[in-house]
Amino acid sequence: MTIEKVGIVGAGQMGNGIAHVFALAEYEVLMTDISEDALKAAVALIERNLDRQVSKDLITQAQKTDAMKRITTTPTLTDLGKTDLIIEAATERETIKTAIFEDLVPHLKPDTILTSNTSSISITRLASRTDRPEKFMGFHFMNPVPIMQLVELIRGIATDEATFKACHAVVERLGKTSATAEDFPAFIVNRILMPMINEAIYTLYEGVGSVQSIDTSLKLGANHPMGPLELADFIGLDTCLAIMNVLHDGLADTKYRPCPLLTKYVEAGWLGRKSERGFYDYRSGTPVPTR
Repeated sequence: MTIEKVGIVGAGQMGNGIAHVFALAEYEVLMTDISEDALKAAVALIERNLDRQVSKDLITQAQKTDAMKRITTTPTLTDLGKTDLIIEAATERETIKTAIFEDLVPHLKPDTILTSNTSSISITRLASRTDRPEKFMGFHFMNPVPIMQLVELIRGIATDEATFKACHAVVERLGKTSATAEDFPAFIVNRILMPMINEAIYTLYEGVGSVQSIDTSLKLGANHPMGPLELADFIGLDTCLAIMNVLHDGLADTKYRPCPLLTKYVEAGWLGRKSERGFYDYRSGTPVPTR
């Protein structure tokens, strides 16, 4: 399978990062979103991030210019039908993802590979809503995409070997490293990471320590680059809650029960950095713990 033109669904945090690395790897990129403002903001952010790479001598000015020329946008989802590989990077809600795939299917080329950047949802179940489960798999990038080296590759029960090899080759061309995960809830990274974050929230909820003390303890005591509550804010508390719910529902084990405090923060709209308030308040420019 020859992959040269890549379609990306979603211009948010993950979508624009994926577009960034594919364009640098000399793929033609077509990015779509329901919001034209989001598409414009994504392109502007990609350009700023590429400029940052130029300033650090990670890429040349010519590479940046060429990468920007390879990125085009469209508000029309079905325009992606002419691409060789589609990466869905929409909100972590299964109903939204399945609706996207159902809308795309009638417009795809016969050999187009469909993938999802989902961090937790069943690949087999998503694939079953398409006409090509054998050409469907999980393609899970880590945030921030231009910096993080890992890509999780997840096969559904029907994914064929040719599709897996094609996606593996794409990861190599991007200069990243792949890890193969089985199609179990949350795969590898989030199966381990999210319960740790959830336990940190329980530690806060039960009054064992403050936000600052919990984050300082893990940074200095376990040599983590970010504390778990700071990391939760970075990921997005709504995303953390969604993944914990997938783990709890999919594995039927009470150890994956989302902390009530996490649920309360999400209900309040305190989603972390993207809403400027979560376990820290970012509105003044300097993060201040909210508890």
